[in-house]
Amino acid sequence: MKRFFLPLLALAVTAQAAEIDLQGDFKGPLGLQLYSLRDTFKKDPIAAFDETKALGFKYAEVYAAIPLPPEKVKEELASRGITPIGMHFGYDDLKKDLPGAVKKAQALGLKYAGVAWIPHKEAEFGEADVKRAAADFNTFGEAFKAAGIQFFYHTHGYEFKPVSEGASDTFFDMLVKETKPDLVSYEMDVFWVFLPGVDPAKLLEKYPGRWALMHLKDMRKGAMRGVYTGHAPLTDDVPIGTGQIDWPTILKAAAKVGVKYYFIEDESPTVHDALPQSLKYLETVK
Repeated sequence: MKRFFLPLLALAVTAQAAEIDLQGDFKGPLGLQLYSLRDTFKKDPIAAFDETKALGFKYAEVYAAIPLPPEKVKEELASRGITPIGMHFGYDDLKKDLPGAVKKAQALGLKYAGVAWIPHKEAEFGEADVKRAAADFNTFGEAFKAAGIQFFYHTHGYEFKPVSEGASDTFFDMLVKETKPDLVSYEMDVFWVFLPGVDPAKLLEKYPGRWALMHLKDMRKGAMRGVYTGHAPLTDDVPIGTGQIDWPTILKAAAKVGVKYYFIEDESPTVHDALPQSLKYLETVK
């Protein structure tokens, strides 16, 4: 049976003492993508907020399905000394009610608001999808910018398919070129960049100034790469530093190009055990 909650007494003690201590070369700022604790949020949101604090996080990235109004989410985070930095919205939700999404982001006090998936036919992401998404992203970005919030797109793997057989350019390259730098930033999810076979450090350096945020997520040694679906087994998500990704090189490149905030996102079924392991690695990584 999955373990969803820390024992209440242990959690209370840990919450008072825990604080992320980045003594290595990586300096953050480091937060948690709250989607990591989605199963706990479904059962008991307060327990999920308590666990976030107990782990020592001072920053959080919110996801749309937290079962509380935005004002309550902000209040619960603030009472634990946690600042909400960004949030993922559904693409279709922004198309249907962009002003409402901007108001929700404002209610949360966010600096960033973004999208993590472009609707498309399975395994058929192509130029038409890029053109449509780029136009919409520029529109979304303009609306959020007017409210003092930066819009971003979170990479998810399918965008890195070459535009044609043998081509060096990918659909992601096309998306970056079609979006306005002042309106659209990017969040690199390292797992989803690595999965299709792209070098995350080189991609960071290819587009300096476009990367505002980063998801830290490692891939199981031996897991298949060269995949453009945007899907992978949850068990391929492993604690940071235990997989096949070269974190020292990536984190050095991320700092160089100006990534503003980093978030651990752990989608594995062993998230409660994995998060402390990931933190321990990041606290001392060289």
